[in-house]
Amino acid sequence: GSLQDNPRDPVKEPERPQDHCLPAFAGGQHFFEYLLVVSLKKKSSGPDYEPTITYQFPKRENLLRGQQEEEERLLGAIPLFCFPDGNEWASLTEYPRETFSFVLTNVDGSRKIGYCRRLLPTGRGPRLPKVYCIISCIGCFGLFSKILDEVEKRDQISVAVIYPFMQGLREAAFPAPGKTVTLKSFIPDSGTEFISLTRPLDSHLEHVDFRSLLTCLSVEQILQIFASAVLERRIIFLAEGLSTLSQCI
Repeated sequence: GSLQDNPRDPVKEPERPQDHCLPAFAGGQHFFEYLLVVSLKKKSSGPDYEPTITYQFPKRENLLRGQQEEEERLLGAIPLFCFPDGNEWASLTEYPRETFSFVLTNVDGSRKIGYCRRLLPTGRGPRLPKVYCIISCIGCFGLFSKILDEVEKRDQISVAVIYPFMQGLREAAFPAPGKTVTLKSFIPDSGTEFISLTRPLDSHLEHVDFRSLLTCLSVEQILQIFASAVLERRIIFLAEGLSTLSQCI
């Protein structure tokens, strides 16, 4: 009979279309949005220097007006986070490399993370440090530190060698937790290399180095900071090195 004649018969609901949107931090996303080089340029007036983006990959074209404005705001803020320790710099012959990160939060709550490697450019004589900065929406400090190691290794050969490596990385899908992606990369005088990048099962705290925190601060100070954070007080951390500051925060 019809459905009206048999009201107790189960009615089969129409199938719902599957949601193909990836959850946050799932595999399949791009590794990064930008690779930037931030260098110090002397201001037109005075002896101070100003951090400036001198290289950007990829260059985005044909953006809508809203997207272009968002990109301009993002790229305008990043240089100051790469050199947050003032603009009174002098040329150096030695400088210990520093690895650190920062987080930019948009008005809608979305976050972009900057992974930075600050070092002296290759060459002789006094020179100013520069920063390689990878912008990504994915939080995975250890994995991006390894990527920055590869960028630095290529920087010592030629800046031109960095581009094909980052292009291959951009074309690769970000692995799911616990999975590995292998990149094929050619380096002059070394040949073809295979680089394995493994995403940890849980990357929320994999960048936290408790030894640095416990070395720099006493237990009483850590408890006081924790209490202040619970009370939503503003906390300002100061350190001589950006790497130490990034590890402790």
